[in-house]
Amino acid sequence: QVQLVESGGGLVQAGGSLRLSCTTSGSALGPLAVGWVRQAPGKDREGVACISSLTTSDNSKYYIDSVKGRFTVSRDTAKNTVYLQMDSLKPDDTAVYYCAANLNPATSMGHACRQVVQRNEFTLFASWGRGTQVTVSS
Repeated sequence: QVQLVESGGGLVQAGGSLRLSCTTSGSALGPLAVGWVRQAPGKDREGVACISSLTTSDNSKYYIDSVKGRFTVSRDTAKNTVYLQMDSLKPDDTAVYYCAANLNPATSMGHACRQVVQRNEFTLFASWGRGTQVTVSS
């Protein structure tokens, strides 16, 4: 089971930017899905974005409506890292952000990502990081 480590969180003013990183403990060159999930105090987990890859050069990206045009998910295979670039941040984006990975090749990675961002369903993601805090001040 791969280990995930998030970094890049912090305190930023509304309208600012942060880039979160999710680094895996080992090489993940095969099919995978990596999702970004956030949880604000007193609220349920919410799938924010997801990237699914069948090969190292074939990536599909998924977002919830509230972050479309502001957040961008990307993958650097050479660094075993998935990024979440967050621009035009709002106070409502304040939460602990987790990355989660599905490396089971028997899974449809696109389906796994759609489950995250459309249904807040995370059962297909077996590996989770510990999270990084993002705080956006008004």
